[in-house]
Amino acid sequence: MEDSGLSRSVDVDTGFAIAFVVLLFLFLIVMIFRCAKLVKNPYKASSIATEPSLN
Repeated sequence: MEDSGLSRSVDVDTGFAIAFVVLLFLFLIVMIFRCAKLVKNPYKASSIATEPSLN
């Protein structure tokens, strides 16, 4: 006999799909903020990765 609560719950494939979409949206939001930061001040954002400042 199956539990009636188990049949009404979200199955494993749907759960993985929902988790994947949520993580994809979080990644997209982080990338939007990083790109906006780069567009706002490209020299400051790129100087950290390439070489230290001369000051």
